Amino acid sequence: MMLDSAFVRSQFPAFQEPSLQGQAFFENAGGSYTCGAVIDRLTRFYTQRKVQPYAPYDASLLGGAEMDEARTRMSAILGVDADELSFGPSTTQNTYVLAQAFGQMMQAGEAVIVTNQDHEANTGPWRRLADRGIEIREWKIDPETGELNPEDLENLLDDKVRLVCFPHCSNVVGHINPVVEITALAHAAGAFVCVDGVSYAPHGFPDVGNLGPDIYLFSSYKTYGPHQGLMVIRRALGDLLPNQGHFFNADKLYKRFTPAGEDHAQQAACAGMADYVDALYDHHAEDAVSPTQRGRFVHDLMRAREVTLLQPLLDAVAARNSVRLIGPSDASVRAPTVALALEDAAEPVAAKLATHGIMAGGGDFYAVRALSAMGVDAENKGVLRLSFTHYTSDAEMDQLLTALDDVLS
Repeated sequence: MMLDSAFVRSQFPAFQEPSLQGQAFFENAGGSYTCGAVIDRLTRFYTQRKVQPYAPYDASLLGGAEMDEARTRMSAILGVDADELSFGPSTTQNTYVLAQAFGQMMQAGEAVIVTNQDHEANTGPWRRLADRGIEIREWKIDPETGELNPEDLENLLDDKVRLVCFPHCSNVVGHINPVVEITALAHAAGAFVCVDGVSYAPHGFPDVGNLGPDIYLFSSYKTYGPHQGLMVIRRALGDLLPNQGHFFNADKLYKRFTPAGEDHAQQAACAGMADYVDALYDHHAEDAVSPTQRGRFVHDLMRAREVTLLQPLLDAVAARNSVRLIGPSDASVRAPTVALALEDAAEPVAAKLATHGIMAGGGDFYAVRALSAMGVDAENKGVLRLSFTHYTSDAEMDQLLTALDDVLS
């Protein structure tokens, strides 16, 4: 089944916004447009529910119910229990809290495996555990392809390893890592698994329950929602880790690792992401299925659309001698996040693209370790990053290719 692009774009007010007409958005990996359902919920909360939730009066009860709705519906899409999903201020902040918890639980001499493929948010906080005597082992990418080899992970695993951290896909390499396979390897060695899904979730919410990791993190502002970090922590691990929240909330799994608490309005608005999934499903299908199955169906619709749009772009840039495509050239195995190492600094090229109505970025994108490992001068040159999602149109892809022909000639 083909994704109805016109219907998709009708769900996003940005595409009807006069000030954005003629501008093609290709920095979605930094944050997506927000769907109308989220905006409507956020507006309603701020105008009708902006009181302390869960008190015994109508506005408060309604506000609390909307917050609960967001957790219940999003956890169902993700294939986990409602209390296994927490909302925090950002994925980076959530990871720091988790690292603090692991640091309290682990003993000196035990080990954590991180990668140099990650955005700094899923590697920096864990590396700081070295200050507590925790051994940090680095799972290194192939310097040519940027990919992680599971066989290299096997050589790092032993009975000292307590946690393996890696991205579902890198925000510059784009290659989709085999989460199920990697998780199975880590679990077989007795280690827990933390997956950074920030760069993957915008391309279809994953069935975390089926994938199997103990922790799965992503950011709602990159998945058509408000600025929150969503964090799945499976019960077996969540009950084991030391509580990081208020002592009187220690018996509530979804509060154990959010010491700052959630943003009430933004959490409530996250139910709009579930509204969007439901709208796409109902427009394209008729069968009555579970929320998790709806999520899988919509995930596959999004991915199929993105693969179709992505391959011509990969072919076009791979044919240029002056451009190094970071990551695989096969659209079926990567997210539509395309990083290009150029002969010159990337930011001025992004500025030139802006004169053609292309909104893109240049820099290191907090992936300094990955770029440096692949021989890219992250500090002085960086990469040009072109990222899109299922809502990108054929016309916008044509606009991008035409602009690239001009600025890269």
